[in-house]
Amino acid sequence: MAPYESDDSTEDLGSRRRKAARYVVPVAVVGVAAATIGLVPALADSGDPDLPKISAQQLIEKIAASDVEQLSGTVKITTDLGLPDLGGLENSLTGGGGSGSRSDDGSSADPTSKLTELASGTHTLRVAADGEDKQKLSLLENAAEYSLIHNGKDVWGYDSGSNEVFHATADESSPKEEEVPATPKDLTEDALKAVDDTTSVTVEGTAHVAGRDAYRLVIKPKDSGSTVGQITVAVDAKTGLPLKFTLTPASGGAAVVDAGFTQISYAKPAASTFDFTPPKGAKVTEEDASGAPERHSGDSGDFSGGEGFAKGGPDGLNVIGEGWTSIATFDTGGQGIPSGSEVGGDFGGFLGSLGDKASGKFGEGTVFKTRLINALITDDGKVYVGAVTKDALVKAANEAK
Repeated sequence: MAPYESDDSTEDLGSRRRKAARYVVPVAVVGVAAATIGLVPALADSGDPDLPKISAQQLIEKIAASDVEQLSGTVKITTDLGLPDLGGLENSLTGGGGSGSRSDDGSSADPTSKLTELASGTHTLRVAADGEDKQKLSLLENAAEYSLIHNGKDVWGYDSGSNEVFHATADESSPKEEEVPATPKDLTEDALKAVDDTTSVTVEGTAHVAGRDAYRLVIKPKDSGSTVGQITVAVDAKTGLPLKFTLTPASGGAAVVDAGFTQISYAKPAASTFDFTPPKGAKVTEEDASGAPERHSGDSGDFSGGEGFAKGGPDGLNVIGEGWTSIATFDTGGQGIPSGSEVGGDFGGFLGSLGDKASGKFGEGTVFKTRLINALITDDGKVYVGAVTKDALVKAANEAK
């Protein structure tokens, strides 16, 4: 089917772009895709629906005006960064793992560790939402289920495999940290914030997704050097809700992230969907208002204080360039990354399998690569990272000297 009317200028969108969004968006998709309801892949039905023509700008406005607050469905998410198979080592490096895996605070139900499982492979989820204060996501595993439930001020995580519970209380009076994109709508809106004169935005045909008629919005970088091939969003023709988010790399092949609904209903979920009471005998990890986890076993008992969660990031973060080829850079103040032979063992093999040696005016370093995000770490501890090619990273490091 021929593409619909395009609108490549998108001047209004250009003024909304966020610095570094071009590489932050795909990273967020991979790492915390299911922090809330909705990041799920869908299989398109056969046959393209016959829908009225719509421009890219009109479809973008339809997305912005979407007011869907109630939904439920069965979903999948497939992520393929092209990381090597190290027999589960990649899970230990990210804190993820199968049922019963534990985070640093000792709870397998902590979503900060549990949801990293979505960083690779294909996963099936059930989702439900009723407004801003009620959401539920269940990650279905071989013989167990992990559920993340938000109901009012309570956030519960439950791992049936280990019978462990994580509980946090949301303080509505305190400032909220900016959340990473987690739903197709969130991802789409953040991708659109990255749109400027370096971006092509078009409507290219229609599709059936989860039984719904949808338009296909296609977002492509115009500049060479980006590892992003294109982002395709299937938008519900009636509600304007993004139903499917697919990010394909410039190198071709399978999508890096394919996320969308396989089944969806806009009916109001039953109130009981969001009810949760810790099962008898479950180990409960409680996060207090300061962010320090406290633990107890069973239905009651004394709480013991714990270490607070580590927060923070690199100082002196700068962004080089604009558009989809922008690169984030910072100085670790260290001595770079040791070679795989220096580290040894499985971790050394992991480094060696990801890294390519690089050199230039900047000196020497190692480029760590995936199918989407690449990073150059120089031997003197400087880091250059973005959704760009190895050559683009080396060029940025050379120009920084």
